[in-house]
Amino acid sequence: MIICLVTDRRRLGAALGLGPREWLDALRAHAVAAASAGVDLIQIREPDVDAAALVPLVRAIAADIRGTAARVLVNDRVDLAIASGAAGVHLRERSFSVAAARLLGPPGFIVGRSIHHPPAEAVDGTADFFIAGTVLPTPSKPGGACMGWQGLADVVRTTVRPVLAIGGIDVPSIPLVAASGAAGIAAIGAFIPEGGQGLAEFVQKRVIDLRLGFDSAHPVS
Repeated sequence: MIICLVTDRRRLGAALGLGPREWLDALRAHAVAAASAGVDLIQIREPDVDAAALVPLVRAIAADIRGTAARVLVNDRVDLAIASGAAGVHLRERSFSVAAARLLGPPGFIVGRSIHHPPAEAVDGTADFFIAGTVLPTPSKPGGACMGWQGLADVVRTTVRPVLAIGGIDVPSIPLVAASGAAGIAAIGAFIPEGGQGLAEFVQKRVIDLRLGFDSAHPVS
């Protein structure tokens, strides 16, 4: 199972009762907790953070998690991903081409792509992986259209690349993720604690529960 933490410093800060000046520090702690818990990818998705702040943040997170298996990606901003030394970039559905991003990046540069519409023509098979959604309603995109489980399964069938489900995904829905053929999940809210729970402890338990749920529903042969 592939697990990707997608960051949202505003939601995280609100959940932890923090002020805006503390949000970036909290995001950094969140990334460290996720890497320590064994997530595979950490997508820094902070579109309103300017380059002067984002580049050193990504560099710091990459240094913080060195020695873990996690890899840091920057959402959609290819230039900043390269400048910060991130492992790769995650592109929006209609954005920079995968081929161009790979050409600009260093050897081994990871390139992911979002898919919000299931038709086969939307799938660029040169990406390393896809994040498909929104699957279920989510606070991150209130009122947005959802592809549902059938839409997710349709995306999976169009590509041999790993597909991660996103949008309203949590532990109870993991059996349906596995049934769709998806390789794992990407999530924001699933990794944000509620009710004063400790951040590191919550993320650690959540990753364990997600992997157990996926493996139970989709045993590894």
